[in-house]
Amino acid sequence: MRKLNLTIGILIISMQVFGSAAEKVVPVIPSPSIGLSTTEVLIIALLLFAAVLLLVTVILFNAFKVMIKVQADPSLFKKYEAPEALDYEEWLKQKNTKPNIWTKLLSLKPIEQEADMIIPHAYDGIHELDNPVPRWFNVLFYGSVIFAVGYIYYYHFADGPRQDQEYETEMVKATEDKRLFLAKAGEKFDENSIKVDATLVANGKAVFLANCVACHGEKGQGIVGPNLADEYWLHGGSVNDVFKTVKYGVPAKGMASWEKNLSAKNIAEVVNFIESLKGTNPANAKAPQGEKYVAKETDTVKNENTPKG
Repeated sequence: MRKLNLTIGILIISMQVFGSAAEKVVPVIPSPSIGLSTTEVLIIALLLFAAVLLLVTVILFNAFKVMIKVQADPSLFKKYEAPEALDYEEWLKQKNTKPNIWTKLLSLKPIEQEADMIIPHAYDGIHELDNPVPRWFNVLFYGSVIFAVGYIYYYHFADGPRQDQEYETEMVKATEDKRLFLAKAGEKFDENSIKVDATLVANGKAVFLANCVACHGEKGQGIVGPNLADEYWLHGGSVNDVFKTVKYGVPAKGMASWEKNLSAKNIAEVVNFIESLKGTNPANAKAPQGEKYVAKETDTVKNENTPKG
């Protein structure tokens, strides 16, 4: 009796274990697909079938038209009869032997003149044709020789400009062209053409307050970045140097490049605002950093109405 009870108990426990295992959620692995539902695939297949059916219908329609024409008038379609083969000599007489442009350029001769071009000697029964070098090749070859002689004389004996001299000349010309272009373009500024302009200070203050306050303070007194209101500068204090610093930045010292965030005019405006901060002595100013900048005569030409605050 005990064995029977034990057996029944084991069976009940086994059924519970298998039942709990069956209740576990089996992860469903999605089958590979092309991202279309069954309905969309059926629609595409139906469209392809319709296109094929339309093509077959057109072909059959054209075939029936031909059959109807043949039945109406059998003389329209005659059996092909191959023309009588001509003798080679007759074929040469009918052929147009007038040389074309391609034949003239390559200095080719007609095949009927081949017998006159055979060189007398033969190797193992193989004869060689006397084909001259094309005229265009000779023109290019001798022209290259003449050019080489003139080139060597000009650059090696007549003191012609070398590559490094030509590069320097081109750079000077490019610099002059750039200067003239910037002089004509009213809103084109760079580190070479920037000048102090009082009309740019107002907009420059707005640009400064929007982008530079976190590092240099509202009045340029310096926070993380250096003080912009004193006479000491880390990377030059001229208007050209300041423009270059703002434009290209100093990544090694945490100064970001603003070339991609601000236009050239915005940089010129903020640089003019920074120039207007010189000598304002704001409160809580950061200690001087760098070297004292002494303005040159070209840097002291400023508008008398330039604001100082």
